[in-house]
Amino acid sequence: MNDLLFEIGSEEIPAGYIEPALSALAADMTAKLTEARIGFGEVKTYGTPKRLAVLVKDVADHQQSLTTEVVGPPEKVAFDADGKPTVPALKFAEKLGITMDQVEVKDTGKGRYLTAMKTEDAVSTVKVLEKLLPETVARIPFPKTMRWADLDIHFARPITSILAVYGSEVIPFTVGDVASGNTTRGHRFMNPSDLVVSNPSDYADILGQASVMADIETRKAAVRVEIEKTAASVNGVILPDEELVNIVGNLIEYPVVVAGTFDDVFLELPSEVLITAMREHQKYFAVVDKDGKLLPHFVVVNNTKTKDMAVVTKGHEKVLRARLADARFFYKGDLKDKAEDRIEKLKGVLFQASLGTMYDKTQRIEALTAWMADVAGVPGIKDHAVKAAKLAKSDLVSQVVVEFPKLQGLMGRIYAMKAGESEETARAVEEHYRPVASGAALPETVSGALVALADKVDTLTGCFSAGLIPTGASDPYALRRQTIGIIQILTQRNFRFSLTALIGQSLALYGDKAVAKKDEVIRDVVEFIRNRMEHILTEEGFSKDVTASVTSVSIDNVPDVKRRVAALENLKKQDGFEPLAVAFKRVVNLIKKTEMAGVADVDAAFFEKPCENSLLSAVNAVSDKVDGLLAASDFHQALLEIATLRGPVDTFFDDVMVMADDEKIRNNRLALLSKIAGLFAGIADFSKIST
Repeated sequence: MNDLLFEIGSEEIPAGYIEPALSALAADMTAKLTEARIGFGEVKTYGTPKRLAVLVKDVADHQQSLTTEVVGPPEKVAFDADGKPTVPALKFAEKLGITMDQVEVKDTGKGRYLTAMKTEDAVSTVKVLEKLLPETVARIPFPKTMRWADLDIHFARPITSILAVYGSEVIPFTVGDVASGNTTRGHRFMNPSDLVVSNPSDYADILGQASVMADIETRKAAVRVEIEKTAASVNGVILPDEELVNIVGNLIEYPVVVAGTFDDVFLELPSEVLITAMREHQKYFAVVDKDGKLLPHFVVVNNTKTKDMAVVTKGHEKVLRARLADARFFYKGDLKDKAEDRIEKLKGVLFQASLGTMYDKTQRIEALTAWMADVAGVPGIKDHAVKAAKLAKSDLVSQVVVEFPKLQGLMGRIYAMKAGESEETARAVEEHYRPVASGAALPETVSGALVALADKVDTLTGCFSAGLIPTGASDPYALRRQTIGIIQILTQRNFRFSLTALIGQSLALYGDKAVAKKDEVIRDVVEFIRNRMEHILTEEGFSKDVTASVTSVSIDNVPDVKRRVAALENLKKQDGFEPLAVAFKRVVNLIKKTEMAGVADVDAAFFEKPCENSLLSAVNAVSDKVDGLLAASDFHQALLEIATLRGPVDTFFDDVMVMADDEKIRNNRLALLSKIAGLFAGIADFSKIST
């Protein structure tokens, strides 16, 4: 066994490409070695902006041999009347490189067929890798790729070198115009010489001596240590930003950290503006004091150590000074504008070609927020929420947000506070974009939750009415994410108003802009939300059949959906659930088959057996309790009460023929079953439960 090292050297790869590419490279290498029947041990990746590498430990010298049984033609086709092999039989043996003496006739279960054992030779690992490695290069996925020169190769950036070593042996192949070898290169500026790698296990150490930290986690750890140490040198600490650590860690090969200073006058800017100006454009870390207050310092992670780092620091300070001067100019200019003026400017900002402007959207959000505030009945909230809805999109035309788009919402809050709006209103303006990603924070204020719902529902219904429905992986308006946000907010806030009514109200606000038929759009939007809801619930660990049985009944009261699923999931775990489900499925299926749900009252005069009276009495007794429990959304106890009907239901099915010849008796029995089905009709469809 030997170790395998494979490195692709290139021009600088974008930071966000590196780790996904390495993950894909390792997965592909693992899969292909396994497929090739080559044993191996631990797989480790290394990566910098200039290289992607994988080290595979303990790789076997040869493939494992493989012997398989091959089935040929049927016996009746393989031999003639005299028992001599026919052409198909001879061709079968010839194909496998064997004689007819080595062919057997076996009963395969489908009849008697010719069979033979085929053994594949164990090829050397080097021979396999000669073909496998160049193919692996082509399979590495990137968000965008490029071509260079006149080569028919696609990669994130032009490939400059390939290192492919098995033990001490170079695996020979060529990718484009680059031949593989056993050399890599050190740091581009601090140690640019070629480095020979004779032993794959020495790879990281060799690069380390050439000013390259090849291991990503080691490099990030070094960044964390150095930025904190540097921040301490100016009596501060780093404002926590793990995402920026990850970005910076993949922009460098070796961390060289310095601290810079900016003028105190810029501290009059909101801290979020300062931090964003440093972070987004320059990838600088903000420095705060022990109380979390921003200091006039920043920390930079450079990729190269120069003779005079003070010159480098001054360069960073000069660049940041210009950025902050622009931000200060934009901010002061925005403060001179009135909110009404910014709202008016939204008439010139397009939301979607067939759905109008952001001004139109603002008016719809405002109206829908007012409707929800009335229906939700939360006291003292409507005025704050409606005002927040009116201001929600106004910061999109502010100079600061045009320069720093990630500050949308946040600047809206700041401008609202500067204009004297209430804290509830201002916070709602910021929070209405939440959640901004899967698992991200939800609105913390009721007003923020209402405006967020109005914004997301407006986008969802508008896009569906205009035919902009997600297909496959295409979702340009992020409707799936927005729908998940709708579900999460409704559930967290326990907003129990009708989902169908909410969608209908939103659609009505589009007026003539809603192209599609209203009923069809409502149906399609509800179905889209149902699918997202089922996905969320199954991801939370609920079984698919339980989830489907609940959502197929209704999702109109969103907060109750999860309660119903949880209650049924709990009942399913109890002993005796399966026969209960079987009994109730039989009830539901009979009702569906005969279309008798809720058709008629039960008349005891048509009962023929005592079990019918017993079942009716049991149903009536349970019904009163269940009605109260459902009204209180106590689905767990409601299901336990309904479950007590199992005995009378089983006896009923044992003692009577539901589909009696007498139509009145038959319909009366179906009406009785319909009463039972009605008890759990608002909870779940038992016919969808797996038993």
